[in-house]
Amino acid sequence: MDAIMTAERTRPYEGMFLFPQSATSDLQAAMDHVKDILNRSGAEILSIAKWDERRLAYDIKGNKRGVYILAFFRVVTPKLAAIERDCNLSEKMLRTLVTRAEHLTEEQLKNAEAMQRTADEAKLRGTPSEEPERTEA
Repeated sequence: MDAIMTAERTRPYEGMFLFPQSATSDLQAAMDHVKDILNRSGAEILSIAKWDERRLAYDIKGNKRGVYILAFFRVVTPKLAAIERDCNLSEKMLRTLVTRAEHLTEEQLKNAEAMQRTADEAKLRGTPSEEPERTEA
């Protein structure tokens, strides 16, 4: 019976991470920051993508607009506190909201289409030094 009581349960979660509008210039860095926080807590990242860029209802740390990054992940429940703590301590992030996502199907959690759109946008917004090398014909 002790083994059942001490077994930690892994649950799916949905995390919405708000960054300042300046994060659009380096979208990949913002997504990497979220990935680092989740990986430090041993979370299994199912998908991560830019959700939207919007005007905020009120200024947050002097920002009128923000970029939302949506991530679906699995983690053991006790590690959730560490994720929220790291997000609150982050100077790059404005706000965070993490909720359970047990109502979503596996396909919805993987969110492959949104991940591809975000990867494409990150490439388009990349720095000039990241342009592919041209070959001479």
